[in-house]
Amino acid sequence: MPALTLREVLALDPVRATEPELLAGARGLDRPVRWVHSSEVCEGANFLDGGELLLTNGFGLTDATDGVRRRYVRELAARGAVGLAVEVGRSLPRMPGEVVDEARRLELPLLALHRVVPFVRITEAANRAIVARGLSGRSVVRPRGDDHTAALLADLADRAALNQPEVEARAALAGFHPGPGARLIGVSVHGAREAGAVDRAVRLLGGGGALRAAFPGDVLALLALSEGRGAGDPVRAVQEAFRAVAEPGLTVAVGHAVAAGSGWLHWSETLRAARTTLELALTVPPAEPAAPGGPLVTSSRAFALERELTRGGVPANRERLAGMVQHALGPLLEWEAAHPSDLVRTLEVHLRNGCSPTRTAALLHIGRQSLYQRLERIESLLGLEIDDPDLLGELLSAACAHRVVRGTAGAAALGRARVGAA
Repeated sequence: MPALTLREVLALDPVRATEPELLAGARGLDRPVRWVHSSEVCEGANFLDGGELLLTNGFGLTDATDGVRRRYVRELAARGAVGLAVEVGRSLPRMPGEVVDEARRLELPLLALHRVVPFVRITEAANRAIVARGLSGRSVVRPRGDDHTAALLADLADRAALNQPEVEARAALAGFHPGPGARLIGVSVHGAREAGAVDRAVRLLGGGGALRAAFPGDVLALLALSEGRGAGDPVRAVQEAFRAVAEPGLTVAVGHAVAAGSGWLHWSETLRAARTTLELALTVPPAEPAAPGGPLVTSSRAFALERELTRGGVPANRERLAGMVQHALGPLLEWEAAHPSDLVRTLEVHLRNGCSPTRTAALLHIGRQSLYQRLERIESLLGLEIDDPDLLGELLSAACAHRVVRGTAGAAALGRARVGAA
């Protein structure tokens, strides 16, 4: 999936209107941007998941010490920020030299914005473009449906500078009125031209309502489950609803459940979780065989390990993940290179299912005796017992990392082949 790069974000009209000047990190202009976010505090890095361009008016840097300014840049880089854009001339008369120096040292793109443009205009334009490009893989276009609905969803997924009364007012304008006891769940759907699958799922769930916007090929939504739906698992309920009503070929990612009254930051978190999960579901092979036919419906909990391993993006973590795989699973990879086998996948499925032979054999569609032979081979090659509690975390993480690296590399190779064929 072609992502919107930092260079392309800088070409958007609201960004160009700021007269941006690149002060450091020119080599990072082709990095993919997941979201554009604004923050005025020196602890802004705490709100990042990786892949964001951060906008600030520099107020938090004005009276900060040299050490605080350097730490601010280091923390942004450590959290996987794609770049930092600082408005100069109002709160901050000029860009501090130590900020420029630290950004150059870390190769973090640093931009000075010389003209004032409301950040909400920049984030709205950029995040609409990012959603349309990053999820659908199509050229940047405006979303379908009411602009204020799409803008609100983009702002929530971006963690833009909002407050709860504003969010509730904008949600009400879109006809979204979740009760105080409702549970909200973010959903991202790939392959849909309209929000019909979301509407059908909402009706099946009891008509709690949804805030949703359709983009070319994709839908982003925030579902409300009323308090009276019972004490069951709301995430599983949403997944089952989409499995029942979504068309074959769609990919649906479901975030975690949050209380409607918990505040807009929690609304944001479930949307961001759904969107990140969808990106991974479209590029990383599933850990377990999918049911034939029907839609692919997954959740942020199912991709929790993948999301943590790729925080900041797969390219930024590829070398680290490859090292993790080689360290823990090197002998298995050497064996698989010389013998037709499926040992790494068998290991991951077995660990993900609590080391249950019955469950593992059923998911892999093999007999238990065949499974036992594979497990014995794995233990012999690795020289350990795979059900050792001290090893479970390392082995599962490595097996998952292997699938992530292999899957994304395959997707990139397929993309290159298509370009060459064209």
